[in-house]
Amino acid sequence: MYKTIIVEDEQRIREALSIMLEMTAPDKIQIIAYAESVEEAVKLIDRLKPDLVFMDIMLKDGTGFDVLQQIAFNSFHLIFTTAYEQHAINAFKYSAIDYLLKPIDAEELKTAIERIELLKERVLENVQLNELQFNLSKTPDRIILPTQEAMYVVKLDQIIRCETSGSYTTFFLIDGRKIMVSKPLKNYEELLEPPAFFRVHQSHLINVNCIVSYSREGMVLMNDKSSVPISRGKKEHFFKLMKDEV
Repeated sequence: MYKTIIVEDEQRIREALSIMLEMTAPDKIQIIAYAESVEEAVKLIDRLKPDLVFMDIMLKDGTGFDVLQQIAFNSFHLIFTTAYEQHAINAFKYSAIDYLLKPIDAEELKTAIERIELLKERVLENVQLNELQFNLSKTPDRIILPTQEAMYVVKLDQIIRCETSGSYTTFFLIDGRKIMVSKPLKNYEELLEPPAFFRVHQSHLINVNCIVSYSREGMVLMNDKSSVPISRGKKEHFFKLMKDEV
């Protein structure tokens, strides 16, 4: 079972999350403590050494980031909880950090716990936290691509195209690098969206600023000399987009 601490300063949310955890994963989650403040959370995490922490961003005496900067023990899975706000949601997605929206949905909670069971590492990378804080403060212009080897911070304008194969997606960058992540393209399509990016095919998403030429027959030449097909169902939308860009 995952020894779990809930860091949340609103009592009703603590109680609701506790009930959902008992209903959703009674054989996987053991709640060992609650914290309402930064000071309390730091003390409990360092003393009890949990396996899993649900962390509210805004606490009565600071933020979840303050907690993470002060703790000595950091070998645990972390799920942030946040109020519904589109910019914050995008910041989490661009930073590759797990989160739940308030009010927390039982099915999303179950999915988050299932994702944890697939992860080997419990330590949240500092680069992820730094990027999340950066992305929360402005419109994200870079994305974290997690691989088995490292966390890559990539500027959006450095991405030429993405190509998916099954549950994997390869990012082709301007500097010639190829970065493969173990997520399907649909996970990134809503982040890399028009007008800068366009999904021209089930397997391909391209940066329209990296297009060299395109043909009416349905092929796009990119500036890395690769050729990408345009699916029949995407042609009309693509040509309209390119006409509007001129």
